[in-house]
Amino acid sequence: MSRTPDARARDSQTRHIQENITNVEKHFGDMCQLFAAYVRKTARLRDKSDVLVREIGVYADTETPQLKKGLKQFADHLAKIQDYRQAEVERLEAKVIEPLKSYGAVVKRKRDDLKATQSARDREAKQMAQLERTRQRNPSDRQIIAESELQRATMDATRTTRQLEETIDEFEKQKIRDIKKIFGEFVTVEMSFHAKALEVYTLAYQSIQSVDEEKDLEVFRSSLHPPNYQSRLDIVRAHSKTSLDRTGSFVSTSGTLQQQRASSRQTRREEEEEDDDDDEDESEEDEEEEEEDTDDEQ
Repeated sequence: MSRTPDARARDSQTRHIQENITNVEKHFGDMCQLFAAYVRKTARLRDKSDVLVREIGVYADTETPQLKKGLKQFADHLAKIQDYRQAEVERLEAKVIEPLKSYGAVVKRKRDDLKATQSARDREAKQMAQLERTRQRNPSDRQIIAESELQRATMDATRTTRQLEETIDEFEKQKIRDIKKIFGEFVTVEMSFHAKALEVYTLAYQSIQSVDEEKDLEVFRSSLHPPNYQSRLDIVRAHSKTSLDRTGSFVSTSGTLQQQRASSRQTRREEEEEDDDDDEDESEEDEEEEEEDTDDEQ
């Protein structure tokens, strides 16, 4: 038996609704799984960051005062960001994953509505086939009964079709609203996290950049020598100075003695020269006296 144009139109409508429900079921399910994976990755990042915070704290305890202070502050800021990340995870689970997950039940209800409508249409088709067989047999009373049954089945199919149209229309409207809300919540949660994280990251950057390098270098350089190194160095310097003083004194004394000896030798030379001059004068006087004696004798 051929279907009426109205029945064929309703069958096409049913297939379209069925495809729409199947499409929502598939893609909402896929998005739910991917958002859940996204949240799990975020939670793992939070856990790894907590481990990093602990390691930075342990390392900070081994460093010089200024660097230790900067690292501790940096670790505190990083830990605070992980608190924000934990809040991000919880909000995404509540505002994104759960609504998407709930669409499994919504789709199930729409499938049940579709099945009810399809059952009503099947009953209508069955009654129509029965009426056709009755007409072929031509008993009037059975034809009247069959027409009556067909009328009830048609009314029932029309009613369920109208209800299905209304419910699927509401489903489509709610789907669009939910998508807007779910994706809007996702963006809002992410923006909130990143805005707060940016503020704390700025503080973390400032805390590590404020480390006084010169002060830490002084501490490091002093740690290279034992505590009594300076006193020993002072003793060595004092001994070196004493030795230099003694050497200078010795050199000065030696120079003075040499000068005194040279002066004595010079004095002796001058005295000897004077003695030689006196001797020459006396010899000349003796010669003159001898000459005078000779002249007298003559």
